[in-house]
Amino acid sequence: MLLFFLFSSWNPFSGGGGESAGRRSQFPPKSLTSKKFSHSAQTSATPRHPIDPLTVGEIHRVRSILSSYEPFLGQFPAIQSMTIDEPDKSRVLGWQSGDPLPPRKAFVIGLLDNQSHLVTIDLESGRVETHEISSGSGYPMLTMEDVAAAVDAAVSYPGLEVSAAARGLSVANLSCISPSPGWFGPEEEGKRLLKVLCYSKQGTPNFYMRPLEGLVMTVDVDRREVIKFSDTGRGIPIPGGANTDYRFHPGPISMEQPQGPSFTVTDGHLVEWANWEFHLKADQRAGFIVSRVVVRDSETGDRRSVMYKGFPSELFVPYMDVDEAWYFKSYMDAGEFGMGATAMPLVPLNDCPRNAHYMDGVFVSADGRPFIQPNMICLFERYAGDSAWRHTELTVSAQLREARAKVTLVARMASSVGNYDYTIDWEFQTDGLIKITVALSGMLMVKATVHDNMNQIENQEETGPMVSENVIGVVHDHFITFHLDMDVDGPNNTFVKVNLVKEENLEGKTPRKSYLKPVRHVAKTEEDARVKLSLYNPSEFHVVNPSRRSRLGNPSGYKVVPEANAASLLDHSDPPQLRSAFTNNQIWVTPYNRSEQWAGGLLTYQSHGDDTLDVWSHRNREIEDKDVVLWYTLGFHHVPCQEDFPIMPTVAASFQLKPVNFFDRNPILRAHPVFEKDLPVCRPSESASAM
Repeated sequence: MLLFFLFSSWNPFSGGGGESAGRRSQFPPKSLTSKKFSHSAQTSATPRHPIDPLTVGEIHRVRSILSSYEPFLGQFPAIQSMTIDEPDKSRVLGWQSGDPLPPRKAFVIGLLDNQSHLVTIDLESGRVETHEISSGSGYPMLTMEDVAAAVDAAVSYPGLEVSAAARGLSVANLSCISPSPGWFGPEEEGKRLLKVLCYSKQGTPNFYMRPLEGLVMTVDVDRREVIKFSDTGRGIPIPGGANTDYRFHPGPISMEQPQGPSFTVTDGHLVEWANWEFHLKADQRAGFIVSRVVVRDSETGDRRSVMYKGFPSELFVPYMDVDEAWYFKSYMDAGEFGMGATAMPLVPLNDCPRNAHYMDGVFVSADGRPFIQPNMICLFERYAGDSAWRHTELTVSAQLREARAKVTLVARMASSVGNYDYTIDWEFQTDGLIKITVALSGMLMVKATVHDNMNQIENQEETGPMVSENVIGVVHDHFITFHLDMDVDGPNNTFVKVNLVKEENLEGKTPRKSYLKPVRHVAKTEEDARVKLSLYNPSEFHVVNPSRRSRLGNPSGYKVVPEANAASLLDHSDPPQLRSAFTNNQIWVTPYNRSEQWAGGLLTYQSHGDDTLDVWSHRNREIEDKDVVLWYTLGFHHVPCQEDFPIMPTVAASFQLKPVNFFDRNPILRAHPVFEKDLPVCRPSESASAM
């Protein structure tokens, strides 16, 4: 759900707590409205790698080409998306540093006369290569301009002033947000819609805790008018604002690296650290994309491929309330608003430690001009006192103690998608493991109630627990589906389920009655590879290269290791679940197809679910010894509690990509131990010492 602030009389990102305490960014980003650039390095950047994102100069060139393109001469389309049209995978894999770049192309999604135009442009020739008008359901991501105009129409609607006055407020006392409407039937066809909800900002910056319950305006985005106004909650009090202000900031504890970080970033996007190398770039929809992931074999020194591309493909956040003001709250944040578009500058020393390296995003506004999302990605080394490996051996005559410290490299971004903040980490370990973590914080989406104590509620009539007086925390889910184009020692891989099967000790040669035995099952088709996780039917999930064998004959591989997870319990015929059917399983495997990147479909906004991962997978294509993509869905069930009020402590869940028979032995066996002089220092900052 995307937030848009209405009034300049009060800005929740300003004042109180100091620069590092809260994001003091203007929303939308200043560069979006002023079209000026403060980062000169971005304005003069040139691409150095085939998959580098479009530069500022290239974005201007695309706009110029489209402006003179005959179908758009009468009216320039609203640019909903503009990205690099990456070369064919085989061409990227064959490219070496120093080679000429393949032709640079741009892929543009524009909206004109309520139609989605999909356009591919050759930047060198200046020609439009392909132009298709989408015939399927759904619209592209909304732009900030779309949201601003729709909310402005809602604020100007006379009925809002009446509803506000009935609650003792004026419109100037409100902050309004603009959640997406989902899709719930044919009556919503043919127009782009937004729902607008309003809150009281009196007495607190945390207006999310003060909803005008039951007030919903439906706005036609293109006509800029309210087409439905509903206010069913005038008898429900607005929750109080006491104890909801979260703005306070003591001095930080900072991580010091006296000699600086030990990773390098070359040409703006190529990261090298320890035995890892990968390409990292910002993306307006996904947030950031990790590509061309290579690890160096400690035995041979060879650079070995692990993954071609990985990124969060889609999010699904359904709320569990069927009231008129709540039923539509089932958001798909990446495809509807963009994880990169909603990423704010990271807060130094709080989001990322000292010596972090920051990267900007270069994105496109609706008029086709570039804007910069500064410092939206950070890279840093993490030392948390953990061991990479250890063992102590006690004998009669001696004591053997060996341990190695774990130091990792983290790539991080944080998106503030309305009330929720999502922090996504890709963490690289020297033993070849990659840990991917999604952390949630921010504010609950709450529902106002006439009750101020649980004793007044009968028969569990509310759709969530009471978290404060007159405030219900509505139960909801979060699902994040990752696109993982695994290339383990090359593109052609095979998905193997290693099922742990209980065997009975029937012969009775020993007192044991049963044991577990790993049984390998090679997935031949997409249907074979769909996985619903179960503690009572445990398996390991390997992506192997059958053509690359270890000295012992095991296929080289990586396995996906689930940690805490949750599954969607919605009915498969429920409209939100139809659109988000990619959450029907936790693991999918599909053959590589460059057009199949977004699990909810290319055009997600108000889509019907006719172009999703679930639809593609049911073609049941062959996947054995093919170039395959693994999809993994990470899930959270959130039953709110009092500790989540007024702002939630961060909760996180992870999964791992772990080498399995990829190396001949422990790849960090010969790692050096850490001594006192090597350690980073944790100490109070000067500001904290002075307090």
